[in-house]
Amino acid sequence: MTGFFSRLLRRLVLAATAGLLLVSGGAQAQTGYTQTRYPVVLVHGLFGFDSALGIDYFYGIPDALRQGGAKVYVAQVSAANSTEVRGEQLLAQVKTILAITGAAKVNLVGHSHGGPTTRYVAGVAPQLVASVTSIGGVNRGSRVADILRGVAPAGSVSEAVANAAAKALVGLINLTSGGTGLPQMPTAALDSLTTAGSAKFNSRFPQGVPTSGCGNGAELVNGVRYYSWTGTQPLTNVLDASDGLLSVLSLTFGEANDGLVSACSSRLGKHLGDYRQNHLDEVNQLLGLRDWFSTDPVTLYRQHANRLKQQGL
Repeated sequence: MTGFFSRLLRRLVLAATAGLLLVSGGAQAQTGYTQTRYPVVLVHGLFGFDSALGIDYFYGIPDALRQGGAKVYVAQVSAANSTEVRGEQLLAQVKTILAITGAAKVNLVGHSHGGPTTRYVAGVAPQLVASVTSIGGVNRGSRVADILRGVAPAGSVSEAVANAAAKALVGLINLTSGGTGLPQMPTAALDSLTTAGSAKFNSRFPQGVPTSGCGNGAELVNGVRYYSWTGTQPLTNVLDASDGLLSVLSLTFGEANDGLVSACSSRLGKHLGDYRQNHLDEVNQLLGLRDWFSTDPVTLYRQHANRLKQQGL
């Protein structure tokens, strides 16, 4: 019996040791998983911010990428302004990041209005950009923006009222995020996000925009790689207070959408997938509340950073 217990103990020790080695090997394999060649720059959308009251716009995402080895910067551009104004602000920050890091290029990742904003930088300075990734990007306009512009036409009283309300919201955002020095023009932002405004922008910056209704665009243009993904499920978590509004707004589309942008409008370059996420889930908001049976948004960002790493970017 002593020999039996001795052999059993030896086997248990060997099994435990093998398990520890396996776990150690798995952790070792994850080291550098998101370590891209070039820095990652995250760019917020309309009414966005870098961090407000200690809460990241890209909730939990910068830290997750950094833990895997990526150098991550979160841009702060005007919460509400035209794509071109925001794009110039981003371009200045990109140049600063390159000067600080000594890198030759950056990987730009934009959400919502951040999509066209990153495309502007890639369009005017492709030599500084390794890749552009648009997540729920307003690349061919939003039906919601079209309706708002119809309700509040240029020069109308309703436009003045809406503009004042939007500026008040932006003021609150800036007060909590430190973006008070940036120019704000909500009506310019609205015009940029309409179908007509997006078409005008795309005539100047067509890189990566699909030529067919809901297809893929060119993946590689002027040395820049273009990618996109989006959500197509407006209601994902009944505990999330924002889901109700997004669900109502989604009814204006008549096609797959995330509550603010149609799936087809969001496509840019190589499309990486549609997910059970709404417009805020795409940046892991509100505070990580999402469809618990769908892919974790943070995982998508980590996987994409690894994709960029494998591409040598």
